[in-house]
Amino acid sequence: MGRKAGGLYINSKKLGGVVKPCMIEMTSFLNCLALNKQNDDKCTRQKELLVTCTQAQKGKPKNATKTINYHLHRLGRDKFN
Repeated sequence: MGRKAGGLYINSKKLGGVVKPCMIEMTSFLNCLALNKQNDDKCTRQKELLVTCTQAQKGKPKNATKTINYHLHRLGRDKFN
């Protein structure tokens, strides 16, 4: 099912296939924190993997023309002008 934002219909099924970089590293780090009672000294390996992954993603430019926020902004701008 989709959701309506004002008069705009958003197909939430299409958003499920979005690539989520570093999700595996984030999950393993959060699981480690949960197992060790929020003590990140014992999770240094997972923390390093997460930081490395996020640093690698930092340099990649995001294609603004394919994001939902771009299209919502564009449609909102056209609607009020």
